[in-house]
Amino acid sequence: MTSKERHVDLNQQCRNEGGVFMTFFIGIDIAKYKHDCFILNHEGEVIRSSFSFTNDRAGFAYLKEILSTLDSNQTMRIGFEATGHYAMNLKVFLEENGFTYMQFNPFLIKRFAQATTLRKTKTDKVDARVIATYLLSVDYKPYPPQSYHIKNLKSLTRDRDDLIKQRSRQLVKLTNLLDLIFPEFKPFFGHSLTSSTCLYLLDHYLTPSKMARMNLDSYHKMTSELRRTLSYARFCTLKQLARDTIGSEDPTLTYLLKKSLELYHTMDDQITEIQLLIEQTYAQLDSHIHTISGIGIQSAACILAEYESIERFSTPDQMLAFAGLEPSRKQSGESESKGKMVKHGSSLLRQTIMNISATSIIHNPILYEFYLKKRNEGKLHRVALSHVAKRIVRIIFHLEKHHLDFDLAKMR
Repeated sequence: MTSKERHVDLNQQCRNEGGVFMTFFIGIDIAKYKHDCFILNHEGEVIRSSFSFTNDRAGFAYLKEILSTLDSNQTMRIGFEATGHYAMNLKVFLEENGFTYMQFNPFLIKRFAQATTLRKTKTDKVDARVIATYLLSVDYKPYPPQSYHIKNLKSLTRDRDDLIKQRSRQLVKLTNLLDLIFPEFKPFFGHSLTSSTCLYLLDHYLTPSKMARMNLDSYHKMTSELRRTLSYARFCTLKQLARDTIGSEDPTLTYLLKKSLELYHTMDDQITEIQLLIEQTYAQLDSHIHTISGIGIQSAACILAEYESIERFSTPDQMLAFAGLEPSRKQSGESESKGKMVKHGSSLLRQTIMNISATSIIHNPILYEFYLKKRNEGKLHRVALSHVAKRIVRIIFHLEKHHLDFDLAKMR
C-alpha cells in the first residue's frame, strides 16, 4: 500500500468512526531552497512519509494541496525548527491560509533525537520525522499570527545590530590609521574617537599638519558649532602635539584615513535612520518593556522582536530557556548541581538582556539592591549580572502578560 493510499484509508476511518478525535502532526525541516515534510497521526502512525516542497510559490501550493487531502474536521499541528529567515515566507504562507505552527529551538530537537535514537544519521528527511514525533510529545502552543509590525521590527533590530558591528570594525580601522599618522591624537582625547570634538577635528582638518596650522578663528568656529568642546588651553596643547608628532603623513595612509572616516559617518547615519524606524515601529505595538527603568526603546524593541510574542510562553523559565539564560544541570547519583549558562537560543537576545542588566543596576534601585544581594552572597560581578538578567526577564513576562507598565513602588 502506498503512503497516499494509507493516508486516504485513515481519513476514511476518521469519518466512519464519527466523533473520533484525530490530530495530524506535521514536521517540517527548513532549508534554504526546499523543505522536507513528514506527517503522523496521534497514534504515531505514518500518514505521509517524507516529501519535499520548494521554497517558492509552486512549492507552497504543493504543500497546501497535500494538507488539503487531510480531513479538515481534524486538528493539524505544524512544527519546525527556528532557523532564522529561511522560514519567514513559509510562516507568512501558513498564516495567510489559516494554519497555525509552532517553532522549536534546534537544540531541543537535537536532544530529543539523541534521547529517542530517531536520528542515527543526519538527513533532512529524518529530521522532518523527528520534528513530527517531537510534536506528539509536547504541549502544542502555536505562534499567534505575527503582526506586520513585529516582522518588520525583527528585521530592523537585526539590521541595526549588524550595522553597529560594522561601525565598530570601521572605528578600529580608523584608530589603526591614526596610530600611524598622528599617534598622539587618540591618547589626548582619552583613547576615544567618537566624541563630537574628535570627529569635528578629523572632518575639518584630518592631518596633523593641518591641525598644527589652526588659529583663533578655527577655535571660535569650532566652539560655535559644538555645544561642548575643548578649552582654549587644551586646543593650544593639541596644536603643539600636531607640530611635534612622530607620525607620518604618507599620502596613501591619509587617503585611507579619509575614506575610513567617510565610511564611519555613513554607517553612523544609517544607524540613526534605522533607529528612528525602530522607534516608530515599536510605538505601534502594545509593549511595556521600555517602561522598566534602565531599558531604552532600542533594547526593548530588540527583546520584543526576538521573542516575537510573549503569549507563546507559559512561564518565565521558558523565556529564559529561549534566550539561553538558564543554567545547565549536572546530575550524578542523588546529587544535582547547576553549571554555567547553556547559551543556546538567540545570541542577540541574550546579549541585549545581559547589556541592559548592566545599565539597569545604575538606574533601577530595586535591581541594584538585588545585584548587591548577589554580590554579598559571594557571586562574581558577571554572575551577579546574570541573576539580574533573569530577574529582568521575569519582570518582562509579568508586564507583558498582564499589559502593565513597570511600577517601582510595587516592586518593593
